[in-house]
Amino acid sequence: MADVAEMLDLLVGADATVAVAESLTGGLIGAAITSVPGASKAFRGGVISYATDLKHELLGVPAELLRREGAVHPEVAAGMAAGVARLCGATYGLAVTGVAGPEPQDGRPVGTVHIGVAGPGGRKWARELRLQGSRERIRVETVDEAVDLLSGVLKANIGEHSG
Repeated sequence: MADVAEMLDLLVGADATVAVAESLTGGLIGAAITSVPGASKAFRGGVISYATDLKHELLGVPAELLRREGAVHPEVAAGMAAGVARLCGATYGLAVTGVAGPEPQDGRPVGTVHIGVAGPGGRKWARELRLQGSRERIRVETVDEAVDLLSGVLKANIGEHSG
């Protein structure tokens, strides 16, 4: 399991904040973050944009992208991450979109997940997952992978600025 407390420590150490945009996880990332005492030092908030139209209306994901590719796409995750960072005034945006099941969505099989991170200077990072198992397992693994991706980004950025 990813270490949410470590991710928060990295954010605080970098004097940075994060906001989350969640689709398939339905708030599990925000819940994991806020379960850690002191999370308010780095966690700004988030948006649960479960419906595709909210990804455009609330987070600014281009409507044409959503029409062309559907909601389960790496550019959608990146757009959600950038949008939630902007909306919440956070240094980093962390977003997830995917198919937890039981049925495929937008032509994508169950277990397809895209994670996006948007950071300072318009930088973006992404991770694509092909997960197996139950709906709940896919959702929980997505939370772990999202926290892991942001932690990795933060560690790399610390390395860039420490030498």
